[in-house]
Amino acid sequence: MRVVVVSVLVGLLSLGASVSGWTADAGGSRLTIVSPTQGAVIKGDSVEVRYRLSKGVHATHIHCYVDGEYQKGFKGVVKGLTRGSHEIKLVAASHDHDALGAEAVVTIEVE
Repeated sequence: MRVVVVSVLVGLLSLGASVSGWTADAGGSRLTIVSPTQGAVIKGDSVEVRYRLSKGVHATHIHCYVDGEYQKGFKGVVKGLTRGSHEIKLVAASHDHDALGAEAVVTIEVE
């Protein structure tokens, strides 16, 4: 049984290797950022953030943070970015807007 569990965990970890950082929570939610990729260089002041959310038991949507600031009304595009480095963090959330354990983070550079 341990071999199967270890094999599954290794397989799941390897899935995350080709996309930006991801985590899963105890309820089975899993979140990955598809684009932009870690270290991407963005021209202009906005970027489309594409992600995959496996909702699991509790997740219904995501919350987006840029440099730690909540992006109210996030609809897939982060706007108003200034030149320099920015951290984009997505967090799975419940129907009641409670943050869950599944999150994904990328850092981008805006020119």
